[in-house]
Amino acid sequence: MSMSIIHEIEREQLREIPEFKAGDTVAVHFRVIEGQRERVQVFEGTVLKRQGAGVNESFTVRKLSFGTGVERTFPLHSPKIERIEVKMIGDVNRAKMYYLRSKLGKKSRVREKQR
Repeated sequence: MSMSIIHEIEREQLREIPEFKAGDTVAVHFRVIEGQRERVQVFEGTVLKRQGAGVNESFTVRKLSFGTGVERTFPLHSPKIERIEVKMIGDVNRAKMYYLRSKLGKKSRVREKQR
């Protein structure tokens, strides 16, 4: 009885999101609140992993910023995420792309999937 109520509330919080997986390049449009002002910040990079399920699902995006690797984990169904754009579909054979952390420059690139 109580579990069905929880599932019903969780189902209402789920959002429509594009299909993407580890290795894809995405641009996450994230709403940032600074004092009274609100703006949208775009974080573009390679998806390292997706984990969890349902409302608790999250994904980690990594980008190189001035030669330094920056990783950010986003809750997938967060109301602060305005939209997720899939820029490139990567051709990879892994669910977790942790090996990219040790690569720099051109070695950290992911092949694009041929359509």
